[in-house]
Order: sequence, then structure tokens, then C-alpha cells
Amino acid sequence: MKYPDEPDSLCTLSIIEPIVQEVFELDCQNKLEEDFLDNLEIEDKETKVFHYARISKKNFTVGQKVLLHHSKLKFFPGKLRSRWLGPHVITKIFANGAVEIQSLKTNNTFKVNDHQLKEYRKGFQTEHVEIMDLENPIL
Repeated sequence: MKYPDEPDSLCTLSIIEPIVQEVFELDCQNKLEEDFLDNLEIEDKETKVFHYARISKKNFTVGQKVLLHHSKLKFFPGKLRSRWLGPHVITKIFANGAVEIQSLKTNNTFKVNDHQLKEYRKGFQTEHVEIMDLENPIL
């Protein structure tokens, strides 16, 4: 390529135009990246708010019966095997979310996280069940 003799001819539009176009494209790309990151941050905040709103708060009291999650059954628990152990009785509640429980079977006490516990509910009471004979129904 031959260089022009006059220095003013170096600043022609044919040389400057591609450089300006490239700078403009890079600037647009940076703005798009910033917009994308801003939208991603907003979406993360909204997802956290949505998730935390659906977490149930567990309020345990001392003396309450609870079931303990059996965490060693993660891989192959079996169809009919329960994932909950217990019932246990809460003996002490700590401020950091830890709970001291006592087993009713062995009387051992140990600390667990309150996320591993759920409220113990008794089964159905069979005392007030009426038996109806289907061969001779009463109308």
C-alpha cells in the first residue's frame, strides 16, 4: 500500500469510519452486557423473595413431640421404609436453630438442627368408629 503524500488525506472518512463503527459496536455490546447483568441480579432477588416466602416457619416448644429425619437413607430407602425416626421429645431450644431432643425409646439426648424435625401427629383414634353392616343396611 502506498502512503499518500499529503498528511490531510490520512484522515479521510474511509479510514475513520470502520474505527468509529467498531467503537460504537463495542459500546453497544458493553451496554447490553450491563443490562443483562442488571436483569439477572433483579431476577435473582425476585427468586429469593419467592423462595423465602414459601418456607414454612417451624415453631417448636419444649416438651413437644417431634420426628427426626433419618438422613442415612438417602440412596435406596425402600418403598415402605419411613424416613422419619421417633417420636422424640424436645428438651431445650437454642437461639441459633439447634434443638436438643430426647428419644422416648432409649432416653438418649442429642442436638439436631430444627430443619431435620417435623411435628409428631398421632394416628387416628379408633374409639369413636361406627361399624356398619353392609348386608343389612339401616335406612
